[in-house]
This record gives sequence, structure tokens and C-alpha cells, in this order.
Amino acid sequence: MRGRRWSALLAAALLVGLPAVAPQQLRLTPAAEAAGCPDTELVFARGRNEAPGAGQIGNTLFTRLQAKTGKNIRLYAVRYPANTEVDLGANDMSRHIQAMVASCPRTRIVVGGYSLGAAVSDVVLAVPLPFVTFRNPLPAAAAGNIAAVALFGNGFQWVGPITSFSPVYRDRTIELCHGDDPVCNPTIPQNWRARWPDHLAPAYIKAGLVERAANFVAGRI
Repeated sequence: MRGRRWSALLAAALLVGLPAVAPQQLRLTPAAEAAGCPDTELVFARGRNEAPGAGQIGNTLFTRLQAKTGKNIRLYAVRYPANTEVDLGANDMSRHIQAMVASCPRTRIVVGGYSLGAAVSDVVLAVPLPFVTFRNPLPAAAAGNIAAVALFGNGFQWVGPITSFSPVYRDRTIELCHGDDPVCNPTIPQNWRARWPDHLAPAYIKAGLVERAANFVAGRI
């Protein structure tokens, strides 16, 4: 993935969208809720071009949270193509969070994303801009169910931290940028190729940044 092309694709993904999906509301009895609801659910959006699932960082964060807390934690991998389709990811993430709030109101939700997946989280939590084809914003009350936010390699940091746009999550958010990662650490285009390895998921894991995020999140769930 070339830096300049990635920058253009990220901008396009934030500005051009596809039709949204309406939220799905689930209603369960208290007994069914108790039986089927985890203590915590990690809702994670993988990075661009990663295979379907939660990606390397999402899966690592999940296993570390399980080990650190001993709680019943469930992982939901946001469903989207993870090419440039930020809007599709944001609609799926928002729809799922709303369904969890309705069906499992006691479950503590952790929102996470890496690279393009961090942009998905940005749209859901902080910048549901009308010119992006995102038509499924979270109700304000849903913020009370979100215990923590963990973002990695977030390109929106070129503009500012997510908490600048959504202060309600300020004490619950950790945003991590590895070294000279050009996606989240602004640099001139000529430096992108040399610095690109700092953006890759294994670099974040090896540097201990996922472990750092797990420590942060564990203290809030």
C-alpha cells in the first residue's frame, strides 16, 4: 500500500459513502439477557485489506483483555470490506452497538479500530458528518454503555484527536501511534515509503502498544 494512494483513499472514504442500513432493535427478557450477554464486548474494526475478522490488533487486544480481567468478554468483528468503505463499517458498527444497548444494557462496550478501522470508529463516535453516507448515528444515550475506546494508527489524528470532536469520551479513549507511522504521524509524502513499516499491525503489537491499550481498557471495564 503506497502512502500517497492511502491518503487519497482515506480522504475519499470519509467523503464518499454508500447507503446506510437501518438499526436493528432486539428485545429480550431479563432472563434471556442474563444468559446471553457478556460482561464486556469488544467491537473492533480491522485495518485496510486485512482478512475478514477483527484483524491482528483486534484479536490480540481481545486475548489480552481476557487474560487481564478474567471476565466474560465477547468479540464482535465489524463487518465491512475494509478497502475504502468507511461508511459501511460505520453503519455496521453503529447498528451492532445499538442492538447491544437494547438487548444487553448491562454489557460494557469497548470500541476499537486499527488504521481504516479507526476511521470507522471516528465516524461512529465523533464525526458523523452529513456529507458522508452514514445515516445510522448512535443515540446520545449509548455513550453511557461505552466503557472505553482504543484506536491504533488513526489517520484522523492529522486533524486532531477524536476527543476534540467528542469530549464525552475523553477519559475513556486511548489513541496510539507507533513511531513514525505516516498515517497518524504527519509527514511529507516522500517519507511515506520509508516509514510505512511503522504502520503495520505487527509493529504495533511488537512495540507493546496493544498491551498498553489492554491495560488502559482493563481498568475501565
